[in-house]
Amino acid sequence: MALEWALARVEARIDLDALRGNVKALVSRAGEADLMVVVKANAYGHGLVPVARAARAAGAPWLATALPEEALALRAAGVDGRILTWLWTPGGPFAEAIRADLDVSISGQWDLAEVVAAARKTGRTARIHLKIDSGLGRNGCPIREWPDLVDAAVKAQADESVNVVGLWSHLAMAESPWHASVAEQVKAFTDALRLAEQAGVRPEVRHMANSAATALLPDTRFDLVRTGLSTYGLPSAPNVAEGLRPVMTLASRFSSVKRVPAGQGVSYGLKYRTAHETTLGLVPVGYADGIPLHASNRGPVWAAGKRRTVAGRVAMDQFIIDLHGDQAQAGDEVLIFGPGDQGEPTAEDWARAADTIPYEIVTRIGASVPRVYLGER
Repeated sequence: MALEWALARVEARIDLDALRGNVKALVSRAGEADLMVVVKANAYGHGLVPVARAARAAGAPWLATALPEEALALRAAGVDGRILTWLWTPGGPFAEAIRADLDVSISGQWDLAEVVAAARKTGRTARIHLKIDSGLGRNGCPIREWPDLVDAAVKAQADESVNVVGLWSHLAMAESPWHASVAEQVKAFTDALRLAEQAGVRPEVRHMANSAATALLPDTRFDLVRTGLSTYGLPSAPNVAEGLRPVMTLASRFSSVKRVPAGQGVSYGLKYRTAHETTLGLVPVGYADGIPLHASNRGPVWAAGKRRTVAGRVAMDQFIIDLHGDQAQAGDEVLIFGPGDQGEPTAEDWARAADTIPYEIVTRIGASVPRVYLGER
């Protein structure tokens, strides 16, 4: 609404048309494989439910979250279709997930036992995906324990407690397809598939490819690819985001603009001093909102028609730009990052400035920052 727009301290503008375009492009790039759009971590900071709805409308047959609570929130919001959730802890909401018709990832004996108990409690068969740790060393069943997990799952399937609909794994170095670990992981996964199929598992889907692998490693696509960062138009590896459009624009406004003399210290620690008489613009956003402290004296922004750099330390709720004498006034827009159409920096530029990755830049934008959805239908 006009009044809210005028008074906004900061807002994340989410371009749902861009997201839908990215999903359609990724469906095409997946070839014969189906597309799973990953909406974990509040859809990488973009907003769980609006992004999930837009992705589904654009042709994504699968969605995925790490946390079961997010998958359950999607169901509560009326999002239908297949949704996989994988990051479980003992005592998790397995029964609720089964009742909500979610696909549940299983990485070991304890979670298989809990999902079987929950299935018996609900009187329904749980759809499960068995995950093998093929070399990432994170979530997933260790290779040496895989035969026992498969055998236990097959027995549970025989009494209709579960239906093993998926077999999957995750790559550690997909952005570097020449790395020796990639071939090692693919072999480990294909060996695991063979063992499971010999034991009688007939999965609907086998999946391994993330965003980078979807673009760079076609042999890892199998039946389903899982795209996270690419969905949001950001690069998980060089050139991977070509033809995709960044979805989030983070915008603020100057809360004050003032003239200061040469030698003026700026922000905590006085790590920046003005070289000449100049103009300082105060942007009312800080690390409490997700602006990286590590981007102090380095973070790029677009203000008063030019690229600028954060002057001094990023504070909890504000940072400063040296406008080098250019004219501006309180209320003028400052683009922190976006798709780059006006010359503004991108989330990737901020990642470089903060010595991090684009994933962190967008996911760290906090709940204090309102999301404004463009292109809602």
